[in-house]
Amino acid sequence: MWTGWWLWPLVAVCTADQFRDNAVRLMQSTPVIDGHNDLPWQLLKRFNNQLQDPRANLTSLNGTHTNIPKLKAGFVGAQFWSAYTPCDTQNKDSVKRTLEQIDVIQRMCQLYPETFLCVTDSAGGCQRPGQGAVASLVGVEGGHSIDSSLGVLRALYHLGMRYLTLTHSCNTPWADNWLVDTGEDEAQSQGLSSFGQSVVKEMNRLGVIIDLAHVSVATMEAALQLSKAPVIFSHSSAYSVCQHRRNVPDHVLQLVKQTGSLVMVNFYNDYVSCKAEANLSQVADHLDYIKKVAGAGAVGFGGDYDGVSRLPSGLEDVSKYPDLVAELLRRQWTEEEVRGALAENLLRVFKAVEQASDHKQAPGEEPIPLGQLEASCRTNYGYSGAPSLHLQPGTLLASLVTLLLSLCLL
Repeated sequence: MWTGWWLWPLVAVCTADQFRDNAVRLMQSTPVIDGHNDLPWQLLKRFNNQLQDPRANLTSLNGTHTNIPKLKAGFVGAQFWSAYTPCDTQNKDSVKRTLEQIDVIQRMCQLYPETFLCVTDSAGGCQRPGQGAVASLVGVEGGHSIDSSLGVLRALYHLGMRYLTLTHSCNTPWADNWLVDTGEDEAQSQGLSSFGQSVVKEMNRLGVIIDLAHVSVATMEAALQLSKAPVIFSHSSAYSVCQHRRNVPDHVLQLVKQTGSLVMVNFYNDYVSCKAEANLSQVADHLDYIKKVAGAGAVGFGGDYDGVSRLPSGLEDVSKYPDLVAELLRRQWTEEEVRGALAENLLRVFKAVEQASDHKQAPGEEPIPLGQLEASCRTNYGYSGAPSLHLQPGTLLASLVTLLLSLCLL
């Protein structure tokens, strides 16, 4: 009866190896498409985007969650790289900074063509076994990057942007961010303003994925109800598992299910466990929960690597994706469900966004009202003479005062 006690640890080890082996087998044919990686931000902070600096060599880069060997070990087949610029650039140099971050992503592809392939459509995101290169897509993180301009939105699309996060951790003049729900920021748009609705419609027309990570619940609801195409949360988790306002509440998960949208689970400890420490199993809890509430088609990975300071034990860098997949298999996820979470769910959303686009439709032209913009660092060419442009009362009053003073001086 006691002679086989020593076998149980061996059986456990062999079973764990089997799940890991199956994860690798799956990922060899269906590599992961991750929704959000901030390596470009690290390249700016550490090297001022000078990729030819020997210290910035992506094959041997140290001190980051991401480098080329780690991407290969993690079976990363496609990546939305974040073109991120902080909120303090709003009304200043946000557009310039965003252009520079798109440029550094494109230069990654130029400098390492065997590793990174810049693509702009869902077909390019389908990496097949043996292709090798990481399909590299641009996600712009924060609506302040378009500086409240539909023209800038279109220009960024033409430069390769394929998703736009409507806000970062600050309101734009047309959309509210998640800090409204904590009381730290005041609601300005009660979700989306009229111009914010125009932004969503123009994104639909162009074929830009709407990303609702970082936005307020009211903004989530408004965008999900307005958009003609599915949306994503590129790096958010489940609020019911960790009650942090950056996560997605249950009633919004129901809207995600109804619209065929997608939540790509964030690995940041604070959003995983609501504590400074977290582990891989707790990330799997979020994936399980979203699958239960919104369906297996609503789940993806959005690790937020190189954009966060604390990561779960077992998910320390991008090489660890197979361990998370092994945990899902251990929890009896089917291979079809795992392939969906790895890539197929995101590709489905991406294709739906492309199918809903209509470049033959006239682009949106109505600008945001001048009174909704901060004027300290901007000119207002075009506003004074444009037809049917309604100035805000304060702006109109200031214009009348200026006119009366000039008449008095005649």
